[in-house]
Amino acid sequence: MFSNEDLKCLDPEYFNIITTDAYDVTIMSRNTGHYWYLHNPEYPEQGTVIIFHSHHADKSGRVKYHLHGRANTLRKAVRSIRGHDRWQMNGRKW
Repeated sequence: MFSNEDLKCLDPEYFNIITTDAYDVTIMSRNTGHYWYLHNPEYPEQGTVIIFHSHHADKSGRVKYHLHGRANTLRKAVRSIRGHDRWQMNGRKW
């Protein structure tokens, strides 16, 4: 479950915050335009965050996500997203 304290790591200048609740966060990076859906099912253990990613919305506005990875906290998930943005904006030179 995401607490209000957890949600404070979502910088509204960096992300367009689409929706947040106790178990789900949907954001869009203002740098890349990529969409991110972060889910905390609290299973198999509390604190697990599943990170889904999409490069864009289709013409109807629907976003199709693929699994990007996992993180132990929302803060670590956000750090991973920012790292992906840097990689994306630098021409994918990893």
